[in-house]
Amino acid sequence: MSVTNEDVLHVAQLARLAIHEARLPVIVSELNGILRHIDALQQVALPDDHAAHDVEGMPLRADDAPPVLLQRAREAFAPATRDGFFLVPRLATHGDAGASATAAGEEGDA
Repeated sequence: MSVTNEDVLHVAQLARLAIHEARLPVIVSELNGILRHIDALQQVALPDDHAAHDVEGMPLRADDAPPVLLQRAREAFAPATRDGFFLVPRLATHGDAGASATAAGEEGDA
């Protein structure tokens, strides 16, 4: 199996990615190299008794460690907190989304 320029352009269009024409041959070559490597791995003979369920994973420790205490209060990490949550400024990219909810919440606090 190999990948063509048209295959890469088609997938790029589906993913809404822009690919410069000069970069296209490099991408095709890299993808074909990956596919050749996968084909080579599929040619490796495995023992008949090999199965995925026979592989043992890393032993896990019991999750009984005590919580790690902070050296300072969590309120010291942020300039403002409310009800145990950090208050952070709204991102400019979010515009006024949720402004009415914030205003309603502040009115209820008064």
